[in-house]
Amino acid sequence: MRLMHWIGIIFAFGIFGVSFFFIGTAVFFFLFGMSLIVGIAPFVVYLIYEASVENEKGQMFLEFTRNLVESVKTGTPISKSIVNVKDKSYGVLSDHIKKLANQINIGIPLERALKIFARDVDNKVVTRAIILIGQAEKSGGNIGEILEAVAKAVSTSDKLKKERKAVISSLVVQGYIIFFIFMVIILILQFQIIPMILGIGDIGGIAGGATGGRVSASQLQVSNAFLYLVLVQGFFSGIAIGKLAEKEFKAGLKHSFILMIVAFLVSSISNFFFGG
Repeated sequence: MRLMHWIGIIFAFGIFGVSFFFIGTAVFFFLFGMSLIVGIAPFVVYLIYEASVENEKGQMFLEFTRNLVESVKTGTPISKSIVNVKDKSYGVLSDHIKKLANQINIGIPLERALKIFARDVDNKVVTRAIILIGQAEKSGGNIGEILEAVAKAVSTSDKLKKERKAVISSLVVQGYIIFFIFMVIILILQFQIIPMILGIGDIGGIAGGATGGRVSASQLQVSNAFLYLVLVQGFFSGIAIGKLAEKEFKAGLKHSFILMIVAFLVSSISNFFFGG
């Protein structure tokens, strides 16, 4: 596990331990929620970073392929072309491409070196392209045309992803807006309608929230019930947004995390100012 994850977990346990000094108060639930956020945040940040790296791999491989096309078209063999372009900047792929070139220099067959390259990069787009390049080189086909076709295929795939992202971005925004409207409705129910119906309009006061003093069971029960509701809604809304936007449930975790943090903070602040 990465150091960042351990640091997050340690801080989370620290905050969780402190929260026990405030059991039965509004501060306890706030600290408990913050401990969960701090503990989960490093994992979500890593997921976002990992997605960014995967996207960069596709873009840099496209640049690498284009450079190979230009070199091969001049009559340079693909093996020599890879060695010639290895010192150019390819972001996250730079080290992998240098390793590929070094393997070719020491006599490792191109097909095997390409397979190792695809395994190290571990990207679907790169793996498919490398298989095509390896097969073309092995069969003695026109490697220049194959490389150009691969470059066009990768470019088209990247362009389609960007177009799809642009089209559905408005739907993602709508998903966030719908969640925020839902949250506002919940807050109105919690602080206006429910107290009028049950006659618990005076359920603790601002002073209790500000000082961490004891609050009535009815306030805690109502606040917690609505908090759990918006947290569950935020989690599943985020998952749905991620599936819609990127066709992956894993991608929805970052949206879920954002929505749940917003829900928790808004609920805590609302309880602090409007709890009475």
